[in-house]
Amino acid sequence: MDLPDWAVELLETERVGRLGLLDEDEQPRVLVVTYALWEGAIWSAVDRKPKRAAEPARVERLRRRPSVSFLVDRYDDDWSRLAWVELRGPVSIEPLGPALDALAAKYPRYVTERPQGPLLRLVPERYGCWRASQPDQP
Repeated sequence: MDLPDWAVELLETERVGRLGLLDEDEQPRVLVVTYALWEGAIWSAVDRKPKRAAEPARVERLRRRPSVSFLVDRYDDDWSRLAWVELRGPVSIEPLGPALDALAAKYPRYVTERPQGPLLRLVPERYGCWRASQPDQP
């Protein structure tokens, strides 16, 4: 993936992303998720929040249909700072592993409250990005 440097920086610094997927009725859903960019992929963890079922709905949905859209954006009242990056591709469901350290580095709470897992791994196949200002503009 050959993202512009500013888009990689946005992915590295923003705190939440939005994961778009289809539910069991083929209806679009958007979930707010924590994430980390690690080894060319976006990683997110299923954490310890109470769940209604043994396997969270998002995991079931991704097993059925792994294609997603992942959006990270920056809003600012100074509209010259607006920016977004959208990544599209398949998500794989992975066991806990070294990517969890990348998540813990970004989210200190994961150090003391390790996610139960699994991990979600998005390897982007396509992307779109936009920002209001260019590097040489204020």
